[in-house]
Amino acid sequence: MKSLFLSVFFLISLGQVCQAQAPDRSRGQSVFVEVLGNGLIYSVNYDTRFSQGMNGLGGRAGIGYIAMDGVRFTSVPLLVNYLFGHDKHFFEIGVGATILVGSAGNQGGFGPAGERDRESGAIGTMSLGYRLEPTDGGFLFRAGITPIYDSSAFWPLWPQLSFGYAF
Repeated sequence: MKSLFLSVFFLISLGQVCQAQAPDRSRGQSVFVEVLGNGLIYSVNYDTRFSQGMNGLGGRAGIGYIAMDGVRFTSVPLLVNYLFGHDKHFFEIGVGATILVGSAGNQGGFGPAGERDRESGAIGTMSLGYRLEPTDGGFLFRAGITPIYDSSAFWPLWPQLSFGYAF
């Protein structure tokens, strides 16, 4: 749980640092919703380049949350990525980790009533795909695959689809 709060604090701080600087579209910043992908189910993400220009090294951070039938699941994808391309068409590669926090109510299990079972951990993720991001800002589209791995499994073809806004 502590890692979740640190990740959210990092995401908010990153946004504040970027707002404090003069707007410069040549740096490439965006916000988007990703379905499946690094956040596993869905996530809301902020992405930025670390230097001037649309190509090059950047990073992203996001958060996803879902609650159904007493089960709560939070994902926090954190990645470093690199864009290759020109105009508005880019190939994106990235690597990082997704922090996972889940909890479920204790219904008929061991322990006091109302107690929640909690689990947390992290998985390794990658990102390989196409990105449509206009150099003057506007609609952003991403599609590709997100290989996911941990100590016990490897899913090489997990899909990703994103829609958002570049500024």
